[in-house]
Amino acid sequence: MSKRHNWSIPYFVFMVLFVVLPLLLVAVYAFQDGNGRFTFANIVRFFSDSNALSTFALSIEVAIENTVLCILIGYPAAWLLANRKYNRSAVTIILFILPMWINALMRTLATAELFNILGVQLGKGTLLYGMVYDYLPFMIYPIYTILQKMDKSYAEAAEDLGATPSQVFWKVTVPLSMPGVRSGILMVFMPTVSTFAISEFLTNNKIKLFGTIIQENINSSMWNYGAALALIMLLIIGISTLFNKNDGEEAESSLI
Repeated sequence: MSKRHNWSIPYFVFMVLFVVLPLLLVAVYAFQDGNGRFTFANIVRFFSDSNALSTFALSIEVAIENTVLCILIGYPAAWLLANRKYNRSAVTIILFILPMWINALMRTLATAELFNILGVQLGKGTLLYGMVYDYLPFMIYPIYTILQKMDKSYAEAAEDLGATPSQVFWKVTVPLSMPGVRSGILMVFMPTVSTFAISEFLTNNKIKLFGTIIQENINSSMWNYGAALALIMLLIIGISTLFNKNDGEEAESSLI
């Protein structure tokens, strides 16, 4: 253990056992039938299953709506938190991050009980409310981090050249904060598509998302089809992360 690279061995073992191996098992089960024979039937079944496709489309719709709401609420909140003129207390930042300290399932159950007490009928509206409540901090924090670390000389240079505060915001602050926005979108959009507990408790299982049908297939011992659905979800997540690369360079180049 005298060599520095040897300290990475425990992390490598952990990654193999709890990341690589489970992903390989998902891929193996996805391309097998009940008898263990290789097949593409599980993947083909998804594209021919109208129920799965409609659930997937609904999941994408809910994820887009939730992401847009989180951006509309989260960006102004992150900007106010990062602006010392409006925020001079670390307590305000903690209040935004505080919900993340509580288990997501407990927050969802508490939200469902609150709606029951108020007599609010559970449906898509309550689902979106719960989604925004649960995932808003994941939108605020990356945007806040980028805004906090942003080089203020860009804004100062724009002001020296005669730009108004609104022009500085839209032409300097917003482009430079895009890496944080894209990170927030990634952290909100994909978990929304794959979640099942929030939709189950906040709609009384009236609205099923993609994660729900994966859970139902696994619970019904339909491991192969469930693994195929999970693999499709993993591929979508992998493709979406490609759009989050080289954000810093793209943001700065947009100012040139």
